[in-house]
Amino acid sequence: MDLKQYVSEVPDWPKKGVSFKDITTIMDNGPAYKYATDQIVEYAREKEIDIVVGPEARGFIIGCPVAYSMGIGFAPVRKEGKLPREVIRHEYDLEYGSNALTMHKDAITPGQRVLITDDLLATGGTIEATIKLIESLGGVVAGIAFLIELEYLDGMKRLEGYDTLSLITYED
Repeated sequence: MDLKQYVSEVPDWPKKGVSFKDITTIMDNGPAYKYATDQIVEYAREKEIDIVVGPEARGFIIGCPVAYSMGIGFAPVRKEGKLPREVIRHEYDLEYGSNALTMHKDAITPGQRVLITDDLLATGGTIEATIKLIESLGGVVAGIAFLIELEYLDGMKRLEGYDTLSLITYED
């Protein structure tokens, strides 16, 4: 199945000059959403994943059905102040300023094989921060899966040395 045909492109959103890749048109099409999920599940099985981790909010949309299909857990990565128990925190730089992500301190046990999921790889900052959280807890990032990769933003450079899957790529 060619998933690219199910992605809606919204010109000049959220600002002029940006062509937003809208995945809701994959999600609201049952066969396309199932196909995408099944592709990531197959990848995760090959990597012998123990748990799925996804940054909010679209990482949840991708990761939760994968975890459910595999009968394994899902651990969320959230912005600061959103998780109720003891957390670990990683601050990272944005183009202008910084951001911080958190994860429950007991979400990952040492040696667990982790799949990170997200809807889209752009510059890679969020995923790089997610990797640092997982590895600080002793988890092993066995794979990273995206619906979409924007190759022209070179986010893969930050993920060198990690095994990745992108179901759809945009070169420009």
